[in-house]
Amino acid sequence: MNDFADMEIFARVVTAGSMSAAGREMGLSPAVVSKRLRRLEDRLGTRLLQRTTRQIALTEAGQGYFERVTAILTQVEEAESFVTRRSGIAKGRLKVAAPTSFGRKHIAPHLLPFLDANPDLSVDLELSDNFVDIVGEGYDLAIRIAELSDSSLVAKRLARIHRVLCASPAYLERHGTPRTIADLAGHTCLAAANQDPWRLDGPDGPVIVRAHGRLATNSNEVVLQAVRAGVGVALRSTWDVGADLREGRLQVVLPEYRASRHVAIYAVYPSRRFLPAKVRVFIDYLAALYGPEPYWDEGLDKTLALPPAASHAP
Repeated sequence: MNDFADMEIFARVVTAGSMSAAGREMGLSPAVVSKRLRRLEDRLGTRLLQRTTRQIALTEAGQGYFERVTAILTQVEEAESFVTRRSGIAKGRLKVAAPTSFGRKHIAPHLLPFLDANPDLSVDLELSDNFVDIVGEGYDLAIRIAELSDSSLVAKRLARIHRVLCASPAYLERHGTPRTIADLAGHTCLAAANQDPWRLDGPDGPVIVRAHGRLATNSNEVVLQAVRAGVGVALRSTWDVGADLREGRLQVVLPEYRASRHVAIYAVYPSRRFLPAKVRVFIDYLAALYGPEPYWDEGLDKTLALPPAASHAP
């Protein structure tokens, strides 16, 4: 049984990215984790991990061993779940990173039902508009709004995204409504300083617009307040401005131009194998909450001529 426990500790260290993070998950001190890893390596007669003060890296032998160990541990977990029916039980502390505005609007208000359904689980929700290093900073998962490129992380698509150009009625009355994409050069365009240029899909294909104006800010929430106040035109997601569009506080301009359809909301986590129950139940909860037709898009299909929802493949 000690040999099996050492295998589990090894797998936890690899998926968590550090001995201290693995120790926190398992209730063990870093010293105990280090001692158990040394014992495992001594028994196998080979080094599995290269260790430095800041990070760990798998050796070639360690990579092969990890792949086989996680398969074994997953089978054991599935066998126990079949017998004990505990596949839906989540325990411990779940550390989640999410974008600031999205987390405040569409995660925080829905945490109570999730916590009530999982009484042995606590959630550490950290909001930031920067991409965190999930493994290096000890997160269990991150919520990202992006067009994700290939990486060593696993991404589960949670919901589609619609980003539209919009402005307040007061701004449009004062400055006129842009009729072509070139007209934006004569308007105040609002974007956070750390935001990429607007990459839009239009009738003639992709187009890039570099937002410019008299307001500079590093905050997406300041941009939202500014567009509501009539300062200029902004590119905003319907999860952020859906209510404003439904109630007439904002109007869509140049509706034939949208941000890339490949941008979506994803749950991103380190490994598909040996996925902790706490991560699985949280992802499943958000996927069911948002659904194929996110609640923030209700009532906007006719107004914005939204396309039908696409399949949510992992």
